[in-house]
Amino acid sequence: MKKFSKELNPNSLERFLDKPSRDFTKNDLIKYISSNDIRMLNFRYVGGDGRLKTLNFPITSKAYLDLVLSSGERVDGSSLFSHIETGSSDLYVVPKYRSAFINPFTELPTLDVFCAYFNKDGLPYDGAPENIMMKADKAFKDVTGFEFQAMGELEYYVISEKDPLYQGTNQRGYHESPPYAKWENLRTEALYLLSQCFSDIKYAHSEVGNFSTDTHDYIQNELEFLPTSLEDAAQQMILTKWFLRMLGQEYGVGITYAPKISVGKAGSGMHFHTRLMKDGKNMMIDGEGKLNDNAKKAIAGYLSLSQSLTAFGNTNPTSYFRLVPHQEAPTNICWGDRNRSVLVRVPLGWVGAADMVKQINPLETETPSNLAEKQTVEVRSPDGSADVYLFLAGLAVAARHGFEMEKALEYAEKTYVNVNIFHDEHKHKCEELEKLPTSCWESADCLLKHAEIYKKHNVFSQSIIDGTIKTLKSYNDKTLRNDLKSDDELMAIVNKFFHCG
Repeated sequence: MKKFSKELNPNSLERFLDKPSRDFTKNDLIKYISSNDIRMLNFRYVGGDGRLKTLNFPITSKAYLDLVLSSGERVDGSSLFSHIETGSSDLYVVPKYRSAFINPFTELPTLDVFCAYFNKDGLPYDGAPENIMMKADKAFKDVTGFEFQAMGELEYYVISEKDPLYQGTNQRGYHESPPYAKWENLRTEALYLLSQCFSDIKYAHSEVGNFSTDTHDYIQNELEFLPTSLEDAAQQMILTKWFLRMLGQEYGVGITYAPKISVGKAGSGMHFHTRLMKDGKNMMIDGEGKLNDNAKKAIAGYLSLSQSLTAFGNTNPTSYFRLVPHQEAPTNICWGDRNRSVLVRVPLGWVGAADMVKQINPLETETPSNLAEKQTVEVRSPDGSADVYLFLAGLAVAARHGFEMEKALEYAEKTYVNVNIFHDEHKHKCEELEKLPTSCWESADCLLKHAEIYKKHNVFSQSIIDGTIKTLKSYNDKTLRNDLKSDDELMAIVNKFFHCG
């Protein structure tokens, strides 16, 4: 568990209350609200469409504030989740005090707090994606004894009127700087505002995708976080997507997380790195900082369920326009070191590279320790259309399955590649590998095939599996990629899902 420190901490609640957010109580929030002239309280929760919802409460008295924070409120579940019948639709939303943050976009001083869903009996509502994720998290820990951590990478495009000055090079925007990379100010403002809500932010930068039309610039960016609990990783991603859209509205530009926005241009992914921890120690590496059997079992699980994970991570037809060869997106079910053509990537892990700072800064005398603890394993298939909670739940199920499946290490060995499988000389290797689905329809079939694994340990319910399959098949896109006759037809589909997620 991270040690709490007020030094350089931009979170005003943590500084004022002199404690980490995980330890916030109801009385802490009331104290902050009373002392800082907070005039409004917002409940936040995510609906079945994956978007953030809001319930506003005016702060009129301490007694009413105490009541709201103590009891939560009723909401119409049938309007939030399509699988709930209107005849028995009431749900409770109950605030999680640890999730409180100051809303930076309101004129009135406002405190927001994320909520959890409960049913009529006062129990966590099984149909809520967040509760499914929490069950998957618990099942993983019960089976393995490890904590499952995740860190997200969110790619997005900023769309604005064309600036004729300093046009960037087409599809060469990776880590570009202004003036060739546009909208850095929006990106850094998002970082600053998000850092006031949570501290697990790694960095942000411009991404590969940038191009222009006669009238508009399309500039790709990425925000990346640090490893944390599944609950926090999901909340970070949901809050970040909302913050960026709110800032885009203030700046007068469009923000999209769509997996594909133009023919032949880089799509946007929402990758997740994972790490297995115990007592603050990375359980995926051996004494020399190399991947151990724990890591390989988790990887085997990710790969073995990768076809059905797309049901939660790639949820509309345009997702499968991104999952094509030569677009820095995976198509083959394999893994490798530092290889961006694979589905599961093992990034650089500082093994044998601890003294780089000393080499370039000769006045430094200390060598950093435990850098190998930073090692993660990255799953590269999901995109901005993902149901964040259900995908992270599925990822935890897949990792657990890797520990439960027979011959997991043999499967990991068989699916390891250390070459670019798209080069002609390695074509035979590419042909030997299984492929990811090419449509929502195919993804639904894969979920049906793997359903019992997701239902094991009472994590996913049959109704969630059935509802996901029904939604995916409703697109009727089984042969869509082959049926499209022109770029115009493809762009019509892209525009339909432009503001997914």
